[in-house]
Amino acid sequence: MDRYASLARFLRSAALPAILLTAPALPAAAQTQAEPPPDTGAQHGHDADHPEDIVITALIPRSHIDILGGTSVLTAEALVRDLRPSLGDTLARQPGVSATSFGPGASRPVLRGFAGDRIRLLTDGIGSFDASATSVDHAVAINPLLADRIEVLHGPAALLYGSSAVGGVVNVIDSRIPTRLPTGGVDLQANGTYGSAAEERALAGKTDIALGGGFVLHADGSWLKTGDLRTGGHILGATQRAQALASDEPEIRALADLSGRLPNSALENWSYTGGLSYIGSGGSIGFSVGKSHSGYGIPVRYVTQEEDHDEHAGEEEGAHEHGGAEKVRIVMDQTRADLRAVVPVGGGFLDQIRVRSGWADYQHAEVSADNPGEVHTRFFAQGLETRLELIQARHGGWDGAIGGQLLLRSSHIEGEEKFLPRIDSATYGLFTLQSLDLGNLRLEAGVRYEHNRIDAAADEDLGSPDHRRSFDTFSGSLGASYAIVPDWRIGINLSRMERAPTADELFARGNHAGTQAFELGNPDFSTERGWGLEGMVHGRGRDFHVTVSAYYNKFDRFIHDGIVPDAACLAVSGGASLEFPCFAYQQSGARYYGAEVQADWTVAKIGPASLSFDGLADVTRATLDGGTPVPRIPPLRLLGGATLQALQWNARIEAEHSFRQDRVSGLETTTPAFTLLNASLGWKPAGLSNRLSLTLTANNILDVTARRHASLLKDYAPLAGRDIRLTVAIRL
Repeated sequence: MDRYASLARFLRSAALPAILLTAPALPAAAQTQAEPPPDTGAQHGHDADHPEDIVITALIPRSHIDILGGTSVLTAEALVRDLRPSLGDTLARQPGVSATSFGPGASRPVLRGFAGDRIRLLTDGIGSFDASATSVDHAVAINPLLADRIEVLHGPAALLYGSSAVGGVVNVIDSRIPTRLPTGGVDLQANGTYGSAAEERALAGKTDIALGGGFVLHADGSWLKTGDLRTGGHILGATQRAQALASDEPEIRALADLSGRLPNSALENWSYTGGLSYIGSGGSIGFSVGKSHSGYGIPVRYVTQEEDHDEHAGEEEGAHEHGGAEKVRIVMDQTRADLRAVVPVGGGFLDQIRVRSGWADYQHAEVSADNPGEVHTRFFAQGLETRLELIQARHGGWDGAIGGQLLLRSSHIEGEEKFLPRIDSATYGLFTLQSLDLGNLRLEAGVRYEHNRIDAAADEDLGSPDHRRSFDTFSGSLGASYAIVPDWRIGINLSRMERAPTADELFARGNHAGTQAFELGNPDFSTERGWGLEGMVHGRGRDFHVTVSAYYNKFDRFIHDGIVPDAACLAVSGGASLEFPCFAYQQSGARYYGAEVQADWTVAKIGPASLSFDGLADVTRATLDGGTPVPRIPPLRLLGGATLQALQWNARIEAEHSFRQDRVSGLETTTPAFTLLNASLGWKPAGLSNRLSLTLTANNILDVTARRHASLLKDYAPLAGRDIRLTVAIRL
């Protein structure tokens, strides 16, 4: 009954307001089949409508040079070249972005060292409705295989999507709800990929069909299957290999030589979606309904030494194997419905009214990989998100957006790994972003008020009573940029951030194999607060472009987890023994600071051909009060490449160097430096340049062992070894 109640709320709060808003415009629109104005639904249009340097997640499409915060856009050839089964691995080459890399099936983006609830993952402006923020072994329910473009956004515009988006926003933009009439009546796209490292086979396709009268039908689908991932060297990290070699048991000593395929890392997923839109000169309205399924293995965390659960002070993080000695596989299903409506107002104070809603029913089961009928734990969640956006008409140099947001969520866990009670939460937000262009000087301000209510039901299994917490948070930003010379701007942005604690941080109290911890929340936590300062320089000329960003964030009452004596967890476990070390969420001060530099330069042009160089560098440093490093912060990274571009083909070679990370907390191991050498070759046959393309890429050509420090599983699951990939894309 819960899912039907959620669906009813979705219809009442999303569909009906959208119909009411669009009703005045639809009769007039029905009398014409003309192409809608270029800005109708522009924030979600096809990539062809928006150049790479235009960021549309900020509601008012702008060049990234004009945005007060670091941004990046992945589209066209770059998206094809970097596309991977998971969202985290797809974005890992973008400035300021790393990934949790919990095996190939579950990899979530990490932005400027922030992960989990401190970044918002969106599909077409609405949240992902999954459990990926709860634990790193839970996959993101967003399919990058069907993306038109992916944007990463920091700065004031991130306030449009939630006060918890301290690290930023990732928005995967697709065409599930059509926003324009297809040229020629039909638009068909399909692509297929083969990757050698995991014997990856992927197919994806989508089509828009004009039905006449302004109606457009959409359908898409994808399928992906891999075997176990082949790595570049030893599976275990140096510390774990040394522990294994010191063991008296032959079975454990043999683990030191484990190499090649990463055990239990195979995955398979599929999805399909249908959508229908009405598009006319008086506005547009559309919806989509889709289903996605994913099954993936959790790479094994091998026990390499005997451990005493009563003395954890010297333990290495993640020294237990997930699910004991048994291999675990996660089977995830999600049903999702989305709605979008756009009404051009065309004058006065407002230019457009936009409504965007999404509803989803999500569940996943953690099962035995050797006995799929044996279910250990089940996660269930239903969610509804609705946004109303009022886009102001531009008057002189003033423009902006005002809006409201509603997010309802219900979740519960059943089975062995139940570490949270049933949670019902509601978030209500009001926001505005205002911009004033005075020529050389541009000013921007954003404000967001958010009310969060979290209800935790009494749970006999966890020994927890009823809890209700509510939080009111205010976040804001104020920034300015100045054109020192044409096409060169310097900017500064000051922000005040407040974030309500999550349900995990408040109410967790149980063994959680995904994080290898007995997690203990604190229901008395107050809001997390902080100040942020970011400075930036954007510049471009005829043949080059440069972006430099530097940021500093200081937090009060920063929420983090850390190991504590077992007595703290035993006090709430009913006296039962702990399966994992006791980790309790705590609040203290923290500082994050870092920088990102990105540049490209076209050094030569010969007829239609050009040669360009590009590079980026990023680094983040994070420290808790008292001097302890924040765990899993990515090290300094450098990436540089050269691209030769011609009419029908392009070639690229690049190298990425990740430095050694030895600034670690007491429970982490040092991560060695590594260098990845990659190359790609793209070809569009003459006469079919806009219809057929072939892309051949070679990643980790030197077959090195690489581990991301941001990964909780880095010492047990290295990145892919040498991987040769072929992608064929067709557009008709």
